[in-house]
Amino acid sequence: MSETILVVVEQRAGKLNRVSWETITAGQAIATATGWPLEAAVVGASPAPIAAEVAAKKLAKVYAVGSPKLDPYTPDAFAAALKQFLASRQPKLVLMPHTYQVRDFVPKLATAMGRTVISDCVGFKHENGKLVFTRQMFQGKLAADVSFTGDAPWFATFQNGSFRGDKAEAGASAAPVETVAADIADNINRTKPQEVFKEAKQAVDLTQAEIIVAVGRGIKEQKNIEIAKQLADALGADLAASRPICDNGWLPMDRQIGSSGQTVAPKLYLALGISGAIQHIVGMKGARTIIAVNKDSEAPIFEIADYAIVGNLFDIVPPLTEEVKKAKAGG
Repeated sequence: MSETILVVVEQRAGKLNRVSWETITAGQAIATATGWPLEAAVVGASPAPIAAEVAAKKLAKVYAVGSPKLDPYTPDAFAAALKQFLASRQPKLVLMPHTYQVRDFVPKLATAMGRTVISDCVGFKHENGKLVFTRQMFQGKLAADVSFTGDAPWFATFQNGSFRGDKAEAGASAAPVETVAADIADNINRTKPQEVFKEAKQAVDLTQAEIIVAVGRGIKEQKNIEIAKQLADALGADLAASRPICDNGWLPMDRQIGSSGQTVAPKLYLALGISGAIQHIVGMKGARTIIAVNKDSEAPIFEIADYAIVGNLFDIVPPLTEEVKKAKAGG
């Protein structure tokens, strides 16, 4: 067993999920703390292009683990390919982003290898030679420090927004890329995948959004959401909401941010009329910049906001939208 950290980056249909950069940032931080070398693996039918992209980061090595049987994605084939690869390389720690795809296959993979997973982590500590991971409990009300007691390889997944993807350090030169052929049996797949859920009509993947305009109870009526939509359109942003808005049917459930919705980490998050209940905050606190507009100066959202605007959103948002339009027209 080598004391190596391996980040399994996520790709689907030849496209890298940008949350993978956050996991690489986490891996680099752990590598600095422990002194363990950091490697990465890309798994898929044609992983070479993405492996070359990932190799630009500060990594000791990148593996392109490929097989035609990995397209389309299935948990059976993916787990089989990774089990085979990990058995041959035997890293100490395997890191992955806490995405829908990872949640689909990692329990199967860890169980097949007789190992455990610490999932949905938001941070880590390295104290007295021991690696400890922090994960939230009870919808973010408590944080628990968890460590591994079993044999390596250890599996851990990081919550979206826990680390900054843009902080992933580039390497002085490209990391070497090794091609690995995965030997997957013909009868390994027990399921036939259908259309990917996030690509269904009217569905949206807010985890990939760079700018989000979110509305809460302060919007008052469904017709007023148009005010937020106009700002979102002007900014080139995605429209989102807190749970009460979606529960009322004012916006689709796929627009909900929070513990029972999506967890996001955009470059800019505008919270309009959102008080900031913990269930919402756990879903967006990883945003790089948070701007909150609320008429209640004591609203909890202001505790995490980078910019706090105390006032009525109906007085603030329309002029803001016009200024954004003017700036774009002049630029």
